[in-house]
Amino acid sequence: MLGLFRDRYADFTVKHFHEQLVKRHGYKLGYTVTKVHLQRAGLVRVAAKRSSHRKKRPRRPMVGMLLHQDASTHAWLRGVDRQDDLVVTLDDATGAIYSAFLVDEEGTASSLRGLRDVVGRHGLFCALYTDRGSHYFHTPEGGGPVSKTQLTQVGRALKQLGIEHIAAYSPEARGRSERAFRTLQDRLPKELALAGITTVEAANRWLAETYIPQYNDAFAVAAEQQGSAFVCDRAGAWADILCIQEERQVGNDNTVKWRRLSLQLPPSPLRPHFVKATVRVHEYPDGRIAVFLGPHRLAGYEPDGKISQPNDQAA
Repeated sequence: MLGLFRDRYADFTVKHFHEQLVKRHGYKLGYTVTKVHLQRAGLVRVAAKRSSHRKKRPRRPMVGMLLHQDASTHAWLRGVDRQDDLVVTLDDATGAIYSAFLVDEEGTASSLRGLRDVVGRHGLFCALYTDRGSHYFHTPEGGGPVSKTQLTQVGRALKQLGIEHIAAYSPEARGRSERAFRTLQDRLPKELALAGITTVEAANRWLAETYIPQYNDAFAVAAEQQGSAFVCDRAGAWADILCIQEERQVGNDNTVKWRRLSLQLPPSPLRPHFVKATVRVHEYPDGRIAVFLGPHRLAGYEPDGKISQPNDQAA
């Protein structure tokens, strides 16, 4: 055991090291015995006595009442000369992670992606707690309160879904997610290295399939109350809300300009043409696009702008 710690796990905490011994090396001795022998061998310092600290904010009593979303920039992949952002969405009541994935840089798309992960699996929740990043809130004056009327794409989507959006005004206010990131920064790069993962794509598959369930088994706590505050969106409206939405005016050739694309509107029974009409363009996380006139879906498009689903067919 001492040899394994010296040779392979010297940067692991004792708890994390003991978990790996049990999982990977058929180890039978308990955690306390392991810690004592590591300390006696001088491989681990005896922890200093903790000073008193401010009392933590009580958790919400039921899952789905309050979720946190945040991101952390870190060298998550060893042997790769760059840092990525880990975007995490977790429950306040239990600390359980519902969504976690790596991206080059957090922003509107990653925030919506995390929300889609949660709502698609669990349903609509009551409130979301985030920092005041520009993809979450417009802040008219630096350091001042966020605007309650000028909404970002994320703010607009949450309002449409009836989810309260709560802004954090101090790092301490995000304590739940900050503590989770301290654990993740210590453990996750080591776990990814042990699994031989070196790409973002492989890491994200492994996070969803393997690591998140293991993390929740180890660190999530039981909610104070049974039951759930999640609500099923039976109409499935969330899929068309948790995406980029912008208004455009239809051109004289019955096309809509979007990014570098020209989206041709097909014939419709609604009207002979849509020239000068104001329509709404939806861009989904996978790059697909749809054009709406009010509640009517005029057409769906592939990421390259080719029509895929005309005239109110399912997205």
